[in-house]
Amino acid sequence: MTIRDAVPTDVPDILRSVRALAEYEREPQAVEATEDDFAAALFPRAGTPTTHALVAERDGVVVGLALWFVTFSTWTGRNGIWLEDLFVDPAERGHGVGTALLTRLAQICVERHWRRLEWSVLSWNEPSIAFYRSLGSVPQTDWETHRLSGEALRALATSAPGGRE
Repeated sequence: MTIRDAVPTDVPDILRSVRALAEYEREPQAVEATEDDFAAALFPRAGTPTTHALVAERDGVVVGLALWFVTFSTWTGRNGIWLEDLFVDPAERGHGVGTALLTRLAQICVERHWRRLEWSVLSWNEPSIAFYRSLGSVPQTDWETHRLSGEALRALATSAPGGRE
């Protein structure tokens, strides 16, 4: 197995993995992303990528994905990694693919003197939670994730400045 940075020819496999993850997370209809969306984020024609991906490859076949972006902590004054998605093909689970992907992300953090590697996991996903805890991760139960999207996002974007606190 090889862990490597994704290249443009991996985009179809990246989208396949994201769709498979959405199936696993019981939200297959939620995937709106296209190959063009991933290509633009990961491999922009101009500027710096806003998103990064590692792939796990066995015998020339992509069997795992870690999709991530850079964060910043005001408390540490340093960047970190937000792992947006980790996916391992079901037939490859339990063979070290997920551990290898997370290990490479941890190495990137250490190499760059970044302080955190963070992610979210669905509360019902007990196998993943157990896996993450086995690596030493600690749940951040004092924090609550919030999201603006859809109509609420548009409403806030078009509201008068200073109207709410």
